[in-house]
Amino acid sequence: MTSSRKNKTLYIDKEATSALELLKNGLLNPVTALMGEKQSQEVLTTGLINGQTFPFPFILAPSGHKNEQTIESLKKGETITLVCEGENFATLIVDETFQIDPALRTKHIYGTDDLSHPGVLATRKRLGVWAVSGEYELTTPSTNENVLTIQRAKERINAKRTTSLFMALNPLHRAHERLIRQTLDTTDLLVIFLLKPYNNTNLHYDIRKETIEFFINNFLPKNRVVVVPLENSYIFAGYNEIIIDAIVAKNHGCDVLKVGRNHAGLGMFYDYDSNKSIIDKVIGIDIEIQIASEYVYCDECTTLVGKETCPHGQHHHISYHADSILELLELGILPPAVLIRKEISSYILSKLLPNRFKNLEKLYYNTFAVEGLLKEHTEQEFYLELMKLYQTTSLT
Repeated sequence: MTSSRKNKTLYIDKEATSALELLKNGLLNPVTALMGEKQSQEVLTTGLINGQTFPFPFILAPSGHKNEQTIESLKKGETITLVCEGENFATLIVDETFQIDPALRTKHIYGTDDLSHPGVLATRKRLGVWAVSGEYELTTPSTNENVLTIQRAKERINAKRTTSLFMALNPLHRAHERLIRQTLDTTDLLVIFLLKPYNNTNLHYDIRKETIEFFINNFLPKNRVVVVPLENSYIFAGYNEIIIDAIVAKNHGCDVLKVGRNHAGLGMFYDYDSNKSIIDKVIGIDIEIQIASEYVYCDECTTLVGKETCPHGQHHHISYHADSILELLELGILPPAVLIRKEISSYILSKLLPNRFKNLEKLYYNTFAVEGLLKEHTEQEFYLELMKLYQTTSLT
């Protein structure tokens, strides 16, 4: 579908469409419409909209010289077409146009306007200096399937309490597993919002989805866990991420949001003789926010523990840094099973490095004890058998 010649056109990207779809589906309440200049200033001043927390103005200000020229020329009541990747996405009836400061905008989102910050740089590239507000209608409106999926899951088990986790799982490791299990101990239904990035850096989304589904289907009561995709647009970035997570989780029907103690957006600050966090700024959003322990592996306890409950010092602790575990995998190294479940790491390695071995069958039969029967083996099976050898202790 191409843009109508009758209307002026604005060109927007996938991140903008994702945010606009969330808004249209009622998943960003208390925000219900694109903000004009006056309302934007009120949100910046108070951090509230209709008495409820919202961390920054929800505006549409696409970058590009052509977009800026178009917005600058718009008149109140004019109809424009929003186009994404050559397809009509929505039509918008102009209410207001106004100028913004992109540097100030990114500072409100990320807490900094330093261009060395990757999120700031990426957002600045997609921000223009003119914003437009007004009512809009999607070209192809649809019901949010995530909401329906969660509602059906609640009805199946008559869930009274639903808890949410927002997770990248890049990759899924043992600390993630512990957090998921402990969350299930205190809730009827667990909703995992699996963050879906806009690029294929690090692990592809499909690999993340396959690994969490494998874990749920084989090691958890699967009727009590729901995984739903959530496009990880710019509004979920920065130090306000927990607030947006809470809003989105509540509007999906969740009662609790659980976040890790080491969450980047949790940052503590000192106010009126007491320590507070971003959670203390949440007003009017009817959802409980819980802070989970930070899990480590203690070589004295020989198990995963919460930092607050382990008596041994930091020098006995192995932390679960997803980026370091992923780096091992990308280098083709099979991480120890104490870091990541062997079934998960073997699957990821087989996807990251397909057809890695010149003669897999020969290598397999020369390395492992076999029954003598000739049959084909996959790279995933090879890694699983290799991990078994790593775990053999009689000679160590």
